[in-house]
Amino acid sequence: MKTINARVNGQPVTKDVPDNRLLIDFLRYDLDLTGTKEGCSVGVCGACTVLLDGQMISSCLAPAVFANGREVTTIEGIAEDDRLHPVQKAFIDYGGFQCGICTPGQIMAAKSLLDTNPSPSEAEIKDWMMGNLCRCTGYYKIIDSIKAAASQRSAQSGAAEGKV
Repeated sequence: MKTINARVNGQPVTKDVPDNRLLIDFLRYDLDLTGTKEGCSVGVCGACTVLLDGQMISSCLAPAVFANGREVTTIEGIAEDDRLHPVQKAFIDYGGFQCGICTPGQIMAAKSLLDTNPSPSEAEIKDWMMGNLCRCTGYYKIIDSIKAAASQRSAQSGAAEGKV
């Protein structure tokens, strides 16, 4: 057994877990954060994407102990109060999801992209999102959703700075 002391979605967490526990299992079964999905179990599909200290990782590959002393952000942790994160809202408004299995990973990857590059080109979006697979939408709605979220964040930022 290992003890994990981490911040998950901004909240302190201390849990004893088996040595071989994966981060996805820690989140889903030990913390009841079931938004993160497991697709391929080999780090190829991106469904299990979470942020570890702000960086995207495949939680199906990472041992839970990687979270010790660090900040983990899951799909459950990006909304503020009752307001969806702009990426979440854009995925709803622009139809960036269908079955929902890949959606949490797609949204976390898109959030990471926009945190890194607030105004990506379509080519940059495609390049960044390459590791997140979807079998339902054909990707166009996902790209449209990310472009819309970037535009909305840019408009909000401009309004906050008095530029609009």
